[in-house]
Amino acid sequence: MNIEVIYGNIIKQPDAQAIVNSANANLRFGSGVAGAIHGAAGDELEDYCEQFAPLALGAAIITPAFKLPNQFVIHTRAANYVTTDNAEEVLAQAVESMLKVAIENNVESIAMPAIGLGMFKMPPLLGARITAQVLTRDEWTSSCIKWIRICVADQALIPLYESAIAESQRK
Repeated sequence: MNIEVIYGNIIKQPDAQAIVNSANANLRFGSGVAGAIHGAAGDELEDYCEQFAPLALGAAIITPAFKLPNQFVIHTRAANYVTTDNAEEVLAQAVESMLKVAIENNVESIAMPAIGLGMFKMPPLLGARITAQVLTRDEWTSSCIKWIRICVADQALIPLYESAIAESQRK
């Protein structure tokens, strides 16, 4: 499985079969990544998501992408680093759940944001390391997933993610 990190907009990844939404509990239109995805996908996405709310911390679900050029949106829920004692564990669960849902649905290509950062306030290096440790586990290498693209909104995050991925792959 190839993992790349780019500076780019998560909703402008038409070659990804699925994009990942860093979701809130109610799976509703919010700010940040969730707001951009819901806005681009249209009202149908929010209506469809109602049946899955509330989404538990660390869990993931898959939905159609509606007006987005992708086939699916995988919604996963991280935790607020400041207000949740086990936010690091929840981030690892959220990334793992996202991968499991992708595999269950034969998803071959994924574009994902820097889950847990931004509104969830995870320190960037910590978030990058946790994400990299989960993405580089041996259990995913023989899966249907051919590539994952981590789309970051801040160019300063690229070297953090790239070094965390390289470090995890050496272990």
